[in-house]
Amino acid sequence: MAISAPDLTQRAPRSPRVRLGGFVVLPRVLDKGRATLAKKNGEFNFDCPLDNLFFNFVGVKGDQFKKELAKGRSDSEMLAWINKNGKQHPCANSIHLWSSRMEQAVPTNIEMRGYFNELCQTVAPKREDIATWFDLLDVDDYVSFGGKP
Repeated sequence: MAISAPDLTQRAPRSPRVRLGGFVVLPRVLDKGRATLAKKNGEFNFDCPLDNLFFNFVGVKGDQFKKELAKGRSDSEMLAWINKNGKQHPCANSIHLWSSRMEQAVPTNIEMRGYFNELCQTVAPKREDIATWFDLLDVDDYVSFGGKP
């Protein structure tokens, strides 16, 4: 079945801040999964550590998720599938708290801080406002497709 997939060689997936069903990251995971199936993922990796934070929270496996995407399911159909098949069934409040924590996540140890700072210097060396992982992903996506840091 042919699926509608974004071409991530031409544009970035949706921001990790964009929500679906209250979940941050989910629209980005959907974009990367569909692009991977269509072999249009470019530099973006499906089932990466960020994706796995989401998969673990809802209790699904990346390969299960990708198999459902391959059926041509829409965003809302995938959300319904997650709600039905996920081993975890977080309530709206838990989803809100998890999403808020994800949005505010920063490097938590010295090694990760070093990695984060190195990426910041590569992507946007003059920016001093990049504090969270989502900030860094958004700037990296923007700069990767021709934006000025």
